[in-house]
Order: sequence, then C-alpha cells, then structure tokens
Amino acid sequence: MKEKEPIQLDDRIHLIDGFDLGVSERTGSYIINDEDLTIVETGPSPSIKHVKEGLKTLGFSLQQVKYIIVTHIHLDHAGGAGLLVEECPNATVVVHPRGERHLINPKKLAAGARAVYGESFSELFDPIIPVAEERLLVKGEGNTLQIGPECTLEFLDTPGHAKHHFSIFDPVSRGMFTGDTVGIRYEQLSHEGVDLFLPSTSPNQFDPNAMQAVIDRMMEMNLERIYYGHFGMTEKTDQALRQVSDWLDVFLEVGEQIVAEGKGYDDLAKALLGRVRQHLREFDIPDDHEAYIVINLDMQVSALGMIDYFKKLKQ
Repeated sequence: MKEKEPIQLDDRIHLIDGFDLGVSERTGSYIINDEDLTIVETGPSPSIKHVKEGLKTLGFSLQQVKYIIVTHIHLDHAGGAGLLVEECPNATVVVHPRGERHLINPKKLAAGARAVYGESFSELFDPIIPVAEERLLVKGEGNTLQIGPECTLEFLDTPGHAKHHFSIFDPVSRGMFTGDTVGIRYEQLSHEGVDLFLPSTSPNQFDPNAMQAVIDRMMEMNLERIYYGHFGMTEKTDQALRQVSDWLDVFLEVGEQIVAEGKGYDDLAKALLGRVRQHLREFDIPDDHEAYIVINLDMQVSALGMIDYFKKLKQ
C-alpha cells in the first residue's frame, strides 16, 4: 500500500491517512504542530505504521510527541494507542473518564468489537496493547490542556455515539475534533463535489437525544471547522451539522418502521443504504462508486446500533 503525503490543513495542523480497513480516506490522525506536539486519534493498531511514517515525512520524531488524544475508545479511533505510546517515550494518552479503564484493560472492548467484526477482527485491529495507567491523562467536560503559548484545547463531553466520547475545541482554528459524535464525512464523495455527512449510530450506547443535543450545542458555537474521525475537515460547519441532524431523523424513521414490521438488522442496513443511494443518485453518483465500500459497512454497523436502541426502548 503506497503511503500518502500528509494533508496540510493549515500551517499547524496536518492529517495523516491511517488506511483503516485497508481503505484510503477512511480514518486519519491529526497532527497539531504546537509547542507540545499533539496527535488526535491513533486509529487501530494497523494504522500506526502509517502514523509513524507520516510523522517522519513531516520532520517529527516519536520522542517529540507529547500528547496522544483519543476522542473515544472504539478500536478504529483508539485501538492503536497502546502500540503508539510504547514508541513515544515522552507522550501521555488523553482519554475521556469513561474510557480510561478500557485503555488500561482493553479485553472487554476487544470482545465487543470481535462480536461486530467476526473473522475480520484480527486483521483489522490486532495487536491491542494496554496503556499503563501512569501514561494516561483523563479529561472531561470543561477541562483544558495547554499545548502552546497561544493554544489551550478545551474538552466537551459529547455522548450520543458513545458515553466515553469527548470532542476537543481548538481555539486557534476555531475548529472541533468531533470523532464520530456528529457524524461521518465521506472524503471520496467530496472529490466529486458532493458533501455527505451521515450519523454513526453504532452499538451499544447510541442515544439519539444525546446526539441531537451535541449537534445543537455545536451549532450554537459557530465553529469555523469540524475535524472528523472519518475523514478530513470541513469549513461548511452549518451545512454539515444540519445535514447530519436531518439524516438522524431519517435513520430513526426507517429504523422504527423496520422494527415495527418485525424485521432485523440486515433489512435495516439495506433500507438505510437504499435511502443513501437514492439521495446520491440526485448528484449523479453511480451505485458502484468507491465510496460505497465504506458507506455499506457504516450502514451495517449503524443498523446494529439502531436495533440495539429500539430493543432497549421496549425493556
């Protein structure tokens, strides 16, 4: 797999493609070049070789890395934290209060992912290495982290996708690193001039009310940028947040209908994919476009979360 040059977003922030799932423009790590060199998101362990190569290309050593921040502890965002911090002797991993214990002991986290990804698990995520407690720094709602004389990052508790999720506000760019909590951006479609932002309703902590509250909160902040875990940055922040809110309503409507008909997750995934295809056809995106490699997977994972959510409502 050919390495890609890190994407320069401005004079201090770069994005390194982690080739998650073996696919380009799926998951990336953001490098903030400030007094304390900071990485936001590691991706899974197979992505770490790409992160290291990207840092090298940018002229940074692993010894220079001071902070490794993970928005949440799902393996496609933080699975590589243990592997990376082993090679960054001066780095501290920053995590949500609810995520700390899972980085110290990732067995339960790995078991949950194995249930979703099945036989593909090892190829996609191994090795999963614990992070020593003394290498962790917990940040929650309202906490800050100064990484330079003019940059103090601010942390927001942002549930909806997961309870162990925070987002990080960068006051210099007036941008928010949002992980998955306000959706997924499809870089493959942006090359076609199409902006698609879909919610990520993965199991097992999906909460649509919490997700909508986070979307509303970010709308009120008048952000100038959103940095997505999947994938890249947008400056069309109002459009992105409104679109993911609208799609959240669509997901709930379709999910409720499928459950009422007594159908399961496969049917819901197909129905959600059908709605996305219908939408993208309006922009002349063919049904065999490369973006569907990841959109199809996202609809399957989101369908699992939706079914789980509606089951809990009945309890």
